[in-house]
Amino acid sequence: MTQLKKSIPHLFLLSYLLVILFPFLFVIFSSVKKDNNEIALNPFGIPKEFVFTNYVETWVNAKIGTYFFNSMYISILASVISILLGAMFAFAVTRMKHGKWNVALFSLILVGMLIPNNSLMLPIYLLVRKMNILDTHLALIIPYIANALPFTIIILAAFMRSLPSEIEEAAVMDGLRAPGIFARIVLPLTIPAIVTVFIVNFLGNWNEFLLANYFLSTDTLRTLPVGMVQFRDQYQMNYAQMSAGIVYSVVPVIIIYAILQEQIIEGVTAGSVKG
Repeated sequence: MTQLKKSIPHLFLLSYLLVILFPFLFVIFSSVKKDNNEIALNPFGIPKEFVFTNYVETWVNAKIGTYFFNSMYISILASVISILLGAMFAFAVTRMKHGKWNVALFSLILVGMLIPNNSLMLPIYLLVRKMNILDTHLALIIPYIANALPFTIIILAAFMRSLPSEIEEAAVMDGLRAPGIFARIVLPLTIPAIVTVFIVNFLGNWNEFLLANYFLSTDTLRTLPVGMVQFRDQYQMNYAQMSAGIVYSVVPVIIIYAILQEQIIEGVTAGSVKG
């Protein structure tokens, strides 16, 4: 009876995993089927013939390769810059003594978390147009950085507060000043939290559709989510190649999680423990 009770949570989690993975398995099988007719006749079954040319045609003919690299470049650059700026701000408000300014500035960042991003679309559009960067990648990179800063600062600040002050005191005794303490001591110790924030910011930038759809009109500048929506052949939707494009959009995320899963878990839990 005890063994049965222990196995119930595992069975529940396994069932949940199957429910989550089933749509993705459907996409994978559809991506290697011959055409829409085969998908319609056998929607959930393993294909009789694996057609891997769908991936080649999707990458080249449908410009998925261009959209893919646009999304990768924008997502990584915006995530890295937001982490760099957020880490410097978090260091200033948690490890440097500025009196009441620390509380005031951090409270201002908390207010930024309460504002829905969609409600800022019109102001962002007006600012981007006045800056003459509309229909350029900067029109996405700058808003992505700004949108990610509140979350980035809050997570990194929570982690930096948990670092013992004795480390900084020893660094000061060795002659390091604030920039050196930040670059050599605090930043390396904050790597688990940085990895976690990078994943969250990267996913947000990678999957963002609204700004990318309205701010970019040149086809060669579009990101992968927008390109996937516009992915149609001349007469009808090609679901096999569409599924191949979806696989392309998911693979980078899976690779990042597989490589950095330990750092992600450590970054999520480490900041919650003081000392």
